[in-house]
Amino acid sequence: MSPTPWRRDGPRAASITRARTGLTQDLRVRQRRYIVAMLVRTACVVVMALTWNRWPAVGVCALVGGVVIPYVAVVAAQAGWRQQRGVRPALTPAGDEPHARVVLEPTLILPPERNTAG
Repeated sequence: MSPTPWRRDGPRAASITRARTGLTQDLRVRQRRYIVAMLVRTACVVVMALTWNRWPAVGVCALVGGVVIPYVAVVAAQAGWRQQRGVRPALTPAGDEPHARVVLEPTLILPPERNTAG
């Protein structure tokens, strides 16, 4: 008997819905992406420290990577939940004529009250 009977070995079923991924799953993916980017940045800083005197061009490239990667990592980490899979349908189909205006009932407009005291 398998220790995890609910887990299937086959491929995942194709999604037939346009629903978003769950918030916890999306957050987990963004956190992993951010951590990987920070590990690459750490490697850039180490490479810069090791190669600054011997190969200055490599050190400068690593320095640029160490400065640019945090910005890219934050932007990539924040750009997760709002995205949807697939193409969003247009709100109004292009080329359609605007709908006719609906005539509302006229409202009763009262004249201003006159001050009769005096």
